[in-house]
Amino acid sequence: MITTRYNFQNEPFIIAGPCSAESREQLEEVAAGLSEMPEVKAFRAGIWKPRTRPNGFEGVGLEGLQWLQEIKIQYKLPLIVEVAHPEHIDACLKAGIDMLWIGARTTGNPFSVQELSEALKGVDIPVFVKNPPTPDVKLWIGALERFLHMGVHELTAIHRGFHTFDNKPYRNAPLWEIPIELKRVMPQIPIICDPSHISGIPDYIASVSQKALDLEMQGLMIEVHPNPRKALTDAKQQLNILQFRQLMSMLVFRSVCTEKPDHLEELRASIDELDDEFLRILSRRFQVITEMGILKRDQNLTILQLDRWNTLLNDRLQKGTDLGIDSRFILRLLEIIHDESIRLQEEVMNRKGE
Repeated sequence: MITTRYNFQNEPFIIAGPCSAESREQLEEVAAGLSEMPEVKAFRAGIWKPRTRPNGFEGVGLEGLQWLQEIKIQYKLPLIVEVAHPEHIDACLKAGIDMLWIGARTTGNPFSVQELSEALKGVDIPVFVKNPPTPDVKLWIGALERFLHMGVHELTAIHRGFHTFDNKPYRNAPLWEIPIELKRVMPQIPIICDPSHISGIPDYIASVSQKALDLEMQGLMIEVHPNPRKALTDAKQQLNILQFRQLMSMLVFRSVCTEKPDHLEELRASIDELDDEFLRILSRRFQVITEMGILKRDQNLTILQLDRWNTLLNDRLQKGTDLGIDSRFILRLLEIIHDESIRLQEEVMNRKGE
């Protein structure tokens, strides 16, 4: 495990605090409430806030670091702050900030990540790296690798969702398959989830948080404000202290299965057999598709036969739902198979006579 200073193994690592540090009084009110909750392991607050458009609230800057120093002394909460420039890192280190996080926009820019990683060379401090705004796992991995190459070994990834063509109902689509792939490729990197930025509104924070924990993510970063309606940034998605306390009481913190029950192993063996059968059937289906491509090429027919596709789609959706399979899943699966079928037929079309 890369991160060793903070415990990611026995209990979820919960980070909470306001999106932005707005005043000394605001920070004290949040910290006073959070310090009474043993689940909270670190206090977050944005000091520098990159905004999409100018003239918005862009953070209080260095003054906020002084407020956070006072919070740390009074409430004994480790501090984590977002940094986007080497000067931010220098200021945070001088102020005794315990952890740093790299924001999504910064992660999406390899030039910025390289500058930050070089500034942290030889520095002993945990670094948390949010995913980039676009659903590109390689870009996320690349950012983590840049810090690793500079000797930053206390690394954690933060899953905060992705901007896609249609994020609804979320602010940022969770696309859980991407952090799962990151976990597969870099199993030594802990991953926590930022349900505030995924959800966009409080309504979904509980369900997103629970799913993240059920997918073996090792913690949560949640925005908490004494009066979210008056927040200067991210007003719609922040919880008040009471809502956050209720959330912590609702969540189920499950243990990772290390000693596997015999029946679980039997079920997994059944899944393996079914997957093998599924792949063999899929392979036979694509062989038939290739034969169809040859026939269409020889008879000078178009690859896409829209009437046939609509008929197939409606038929399979009906059969699948009758079998108790979610229609949205069936649609996604059929579209993926259809895309691959078109690709295979295009290959045949572009080849000369068999």
